[in-house]
Amino acid sequence: MDAENPATSTDWGPFGRPLFADPEARALSRVGVVDVGSNSVRLVVFDGAARSPAYFYNEKIMCALGDGLAETGRLNPQGRVRALSAIRRFQRLAEGMGTGPLTAVATAAVRDAEDGPEFRDLVESETGLKLHVIDGLEEARLSAQGVLLGWPGSYGLVCDIGGASMELAEINDGQVGRRVSSQLGPLRLRGIKGGKKARKEHIRNVLSDLHEKMGEQHNRLFLVGGSWRAIARVDMERRGYPLRVLHEYRMSRKAVTATARFIAENDPEELRARCGISSSRMALVPIAAEVLKEVVKTFGPRDIAISSYGIREGMLYEQMPKKLRDRDPLIEACYFAESKDARLPGFGRVLYKFIEPLFKKATRDRLRLIKAACLLHDVTWRAHPDYRGEVCFDYATRANMGGLRHSERIFLGLALLHRYSNSRSGARFEPFYELLPEADQKAAEVVGKAMRFGAMLWLKKDAKLGQMKLYPKKKVLELTLSQEATPLFGEVAESRFQSLAAALEAEPEVHSNG
Repeated sequence: MDAENPATSTDWGPFGRPLFADPEARALSRVGVVDVGSNSVRLVVFDGAARSPAYFYNEKIMCALGDGLAETGRLNPQGRVRALSAIRRFQRLAEGMGTGPLTAVATAAVRDAEDGPEFRDLVESETGLKLHVIDGLEEARLSAQGVLLGWPGSYGLVCDIGGASMELAEINDGQVGRRVSSQLGPLRLRGIKGGKKARKEHIRNVLSDLHEKMGEQHNRLFLVGGSWRAIARVDMERRGYPLRVLHEYRMSRKAVTATARFIAENDPEELRARCGISSSRMALVPIAAEVLKEVVKTFGPRDIAISSYGIREGMLYEQMPKKLRDRDPLIEACYFAESKDARLPGFGRVLYKFIEPLFKKATRDRLRLIKAACLLHDVTWRAHPDYRGEVCFDYATRANMGGLRHSERIFLGLALLHRYSNSRSGARFEPFYELLPEADQKAAEVVGKAMRFGAMLWLKKDAKLGQMKLYPKKKVLELTLSQEATPLFGEVAESRFQSLAAALEAEPEVHSNG
């Protein structure tokens, strides 16, 4: 078998052959799901690399189906009208996008309301869409699976808050364990008589019961749901946090307490405007903050992570074959981006193999980022040459890719910035650098300069560039060029190799097999 041919080679390194081109995976290339919640009705159409899909279309209508449910036992009449109209629109949009049959679920409001079955039947008769009304435990399972879409193999407690309910599910080594459902949704809680004091007592009592059922849960707390994301936005504003990406945003227990106090002490309308939160969502945030404080106090998690993935992503995860679930969402997304946007798809793998010897002491997590950078090194080539570094940084830090901590986004962004630029000083991204230790900033620079040099030997996707070796004790960076690559080692390539050696604090040595 040809070891250098990506189409046939089994040597794909520690992260494996990309699966997005597999027919079984590509069957998931465009999937539409509808989530009829207590507060909003949303259509999401997923597209792209099946393991780390792009959001081809995403539309949300705030219908407040569960508003008043605690008092009347029925769906909000105005919400019913708005929800039916939204679903009718979503059905027509999906037909135009070629999603195939939509998968639709309804959660707490529809399942608890007296007129829930009637509304479900009305939706089917008016739109032809079969609405699956799921119970709280199934809702918890799907939300947990959504978290696993972004964090394969993760462990902790998933807490999904909607308008009329709140679900908990434990995840351990990529599996969903115990699950519980409660009525701790803000729409339902604001109907409790007795004001804030009575509501706080009720929340505490319910959580005490949930804690008894779920047991000790001191690992990571994953927060799923619009109200939690809104609180995270406020936390970012309070802290002056530079990277406004909600997925994988981390909060400490102290931060939750401080932000809940910040919400209570500030004017809601002013906060809403500053944080970009809708009025309907902001109306629920103070109550949601009360719930979150008690959740954190009850379970005492070691840290708290915001997940933009939830029930809708869980519905997609449900349809994935196991071999696809087990793949790294970051690497799969980068393979797909390279195949779609790079000038020479497949060269990223060659580049990774060429520069990998420089990082013999790197951890698997670091090698994973280096592999991702190599796959993405050329996807922004269409940008103006003066701005490619900036576009790369934006791409890495803001793209919808799972399996990336914020610090890892900055590392990846800096590596790609240095793919096109020797210096990172003076860039508009400098406030972001503080999220990454200085030593990691320098490591990202080395990765970027290694890619910058390797790209000068650009031949073909199955090229043999030669070999680089780093001798840390002797402080020597040795380059042995292949016969094919020797003619490409011109003045600019030599300058970039010297820049790489300087970043490694090593002396450059060049040999040729030509």
